Amino acid sequence: MNGVKALVFDVFGTVVDWRAGVAREAAEFLQRHGAGGVDPAAFADLWRARYQPAMEEVRSGRRPFVRLDVLHRENLEVILPDVGVDPSHVPASELDALNRAWHRLDPWPDVLAGLARLKTHYIIAPLSNGNVLLMLNMAKRAGLPWDAILGAEVAQAYKPAPEAYLRTADILGLEPGEVCMVAAHNSDLAAASACGLRTAFVARPLEYGSGSSRDPVAERDWDVIVSDFAELATRMGA
Repeated sequence: MNGVKALVFDVFGTVVDWRAGVAREAAEFLQRHGAGGVDPAAFADLWRARYQPAMEEVRSGRRPFVRLDVLHRENLEVILPDVGVDPSHVPASELDALNRAWHRLDPWPDVLAGLARLKTHYIIAPLSNGNVLLMLNMAKRAGLPWDAILGAEVAQAYKPAPEAYLRTADILGLEPGEVCMVAAHNSDLAAASACGLRTAFVARPLEYGSGSSRDPVAERDWDVIVSDFAELATRMGA
């Protein structure tokens, strides 16, 4: 990893536990709107399942770039009928409040201490599909010590489009090989590697709940493979 000057991080799943956070906030909403029998974690999964298809509409050029907050809000209205809630009967203010659950996600237990160590040696910043305001609100609430807040609208591209990685490196004034992508998702690292970035895999076996088989282990020989951010900091000499 000689020459690496910046670590950029996938956020949803790698830095924060999106599933538990969304489920926590959805539980009261579902109860209030007559869907108390719906498993809040299953609701979070249903919402997240719309994530990639919505971004693909932008990546493909079928629609102009819009912030992830907009996509999440649209997706919320799409899935509510699937759990027996008519979004037209819900005040817009309540839908907006639930949509901001994505701004209020908790970091995994190892994250804050690990980032603090890494920050002493490297530039650290999110390379997320989340928009800037989402990343700012999340960082302020959770205490994430980013050196910069970079959102998808800065690069005007959603991962895994090459522009998301290459424009981020350029914004930081670095060559791709001077940037290391940190993620719990093999597909994210594969796309980053194809653009010349270095790669670090952090296992997050509980991202989709216990018993999930999604991305439990590294599928390639990434530059660094670790179990948490503490180990990552040690491996990176921080």
